[in-house]
Amino acid sequence: MSPRLENKIAIVTGSSSGLGRAIALRYAQEGAKVACADLSPTARLTEEAIITTHDLITENGGDAIFIQTDVGDASQMENLVKTTVTKYGRLDIIVNNAGISIEACSPAVLHLTSEDTWDTTMRVNAKSVFLGCKYALTQMLAQEPHSSGDRGWIVNISSIMGMIAGPENPSYCASKGAVSQLTRQMALDYAMHRIHSNAICPGYTQTAIFKETTSHCTPWDDLNRRHPLKGPGFPDDIAKMAVVLAGEDASWVTGVCLPVDGGYTAR
Repeated sequence: MSPRLENKIAIVTGSSSGLGRAIALRYAQEGAKVACADLSPTARLTEEAIITTHDLITENGGDAIFIQTDVGDASQMENLVKTTVTKYGRLDIIVNNAGISIEACSPAVLHLTSEDTWDTTMRVNAKSVFLGCKYALTQMLAQEPHSSGDRGWIVNISSIMGMIAGPENPSYCASKGAVSQLTRQMALDYAMHRIHSNAICPGYTQTAIFKETTSHCTPWDDLNRRHPLKGPGFPDDIAKMAVVLAGEDASWVTGVCLPVDGGYTAR
């Protein structure tokens, strides 16, 4: 069997650690060439900081580059797409993964949430998705379709908090709700152009943000109970579904906000 993403060019934002790193690695394993985008190539977690994501890919026979990018800055996001196309000739997939959760460290109800927390969260979590999609779509519409006949695949990383409510994290919930709804809206506008627009809504997944959450917000035992199937997930659980949504197995799928959450939202 051929790799599922063979001959596809992908951008993954927030690629240096956590979900972004796992997705970039999975994409490379499935044959994609990957443009890794982040503020820094070095991961936050000590165990991930030993080697950068793009170096890990190339050392294992894959093809990847790192492009330093502030995802909330329009000119830098436009440059990310242009640099990727200059290197690889086209863009097939964008994964808008970069995100933050300030309230994981400083939970607060809405009337105690600062304007700075709101603005920063929206810039990184929501505006970045708008910008990534804007410049990726422009490129996808201008290029020849992929051999499948499709022009592109957008995979946005939302959250179960874009589907349900979570206590004391208003800016995060609002930002992820925006991501989910934008994903559905784009699916309708670009279906005629054979561009897929889908989102993954992870449950609590064991990343750097997860460690902050269990330290400041919700105890591990509580989160374990909320995920009936095996407890909180791992980054690769999300990465596997990101491969599906960027491949031919999802050839008739668009506008989906898919919970990958061990049953959290089934309760």
